[in-house]
Amino acid sequence: MTEIIERKQSEAVDQFILYWGDMGGQWGVNRSVAQIHALLFLSTRPMNAEDISDSLGIARSNVSNSLKELVSWKLIRRVPIAGDRREHFEAEIDPWEMAMRIAQGRKEREIDPALAALNECVAKAETDKGVNPAVLERMRDMQEFLTTTTRWYDQMLVVPKSQLNRLISMGDKVLKVLNFTGRKSK
Repeated sequence: MTEIIERKQSEAVDQFILYWGDMGGQWGVNRSVAQIHALLFLSTRPMNAEDISDSLGIARSNVSNSLKELVSWKLIRRVPIAGDRREHFEAEIDPWEMAMRIAQGRKEREIDPALAALNECVAKAETDKGVNPAVLERMRDMQEFLTTTTRWYDQMLVVPKSQLNRLISMGDKVLKVLNFTGRKSK
């Protein structure tokens, strides 16, 4: 069993797991999936499904399904343990890597299909004389927005994590350098 199970979990650990589960629910992720992710994120050793089920009081079948989902998001991975035939799992612990994997998964599952559908709608609307020009313009604006954010995302993938962290840490300084403060957008 892992260190996190061998002793009584601290109140802070329990609270983190509960909060992570609540946040997951707000982001459209099943609460159990998010709680299992939090537990594995905090665990100092790989855990098997029975350990996870016992630790969180979640049904074993729910744990198995949740583990499959987390593996598909590449937020956890299977880890072989010598002498134990059961599957053990550990989480990615680098917050930047986790964020990038979540962003990539959401882009592939949500943004890419939305952009493809929007491109098709715009193409049809451009040849349909019955579409109000204002409606077509709104569709093109949304298309441009999604295309621009997708391009920006793709560009950020090649920026080293240390540089991204530095960029984000600059905060207001970036706005001042770009002279955005005090100006109204068009």
